[in-house]
Amino acid sequence: MNAPTTLPRNESLTHLVAQWLTEEIAQKRLQPGDKLPSEKQLCEQFSVSRSVVREAVSQLKSEGLVSSQQGRGVFVNERGNRQSFRLQTPSLGDTRNIAQIIELLVTIEGGAARYAALHHTPDDLKRIKRALIGMEYAIADERLGDEEDFAFHQAIVDATHNPHFITLNEYLEQYVRRLIRQARSNTATYHHNLVKAVQQEHMAIVQAIEARDPAAASSAAENHLRNAAQRLNTYIKV
Repeated sequence: MNAPTTLPRNESLTHLVAQWLTEEIAQKRLQPGDKLPSEKQLCEQFSVSRSVVREAVSQLKSEGLVSSQQGRGVFVNERGNRQSFRLQTPSLGDTRNIAQIIELLVTIEGGAARYAALHHTPDDLKRIKRALIGMEYAIADERLGDEEDFAFHQAIVDATHNPHFITLNEYLEQYVRRLIRQARSNTATYHHNLVKAVQQEHMAIVQAIEARDPAAASSAAENHLRNAAQRLNTYIKV
């Protein structure tokens, strides 16, 4: 499988990676049951960041072309296994749709944190804390820490050890969290006070999970997402 030698500047890198993978599947170069190339391989193949690859793979997941298997990777689905659930990607100005999707995510993330508190292993907790520390370093470097934020929330969902939570989270990732990151990256002024608040919310989630307190973990996660929705309005208005 060979990647294109050049990437047109006027096209989205994410779209190009997703398009190439889709073509590989359509032309049967990637068969049902085959494992996709790893994130690292795709990053090197297309000279793009991990976030670009993750968004491209997330698009394929939303179309039901591929699915994740925890600890193993991403695999091509059998024909006919396409998902019927769909969400239309909202724009930053579509406040009503965004509010409705966030209502859905409040329930999902609260549940994920609850079950992470109940089912996490020592290794799961290490990954969650490692991602939290990664965000601290990003903040110190005055970076937004998008990849670290993704890793943090993914580690919590992984700690549920529920494949359905994991698959649904990956599907929804591109619809809200990516939108929030887009809004943050478009913000000319770096909101240090907002970043500090986000980290405090993250810490509250981690502490509750570590204490194996499902009610506190769920409450902290729901509080974080509701506050994220309020911050989104701040980013958009800047």
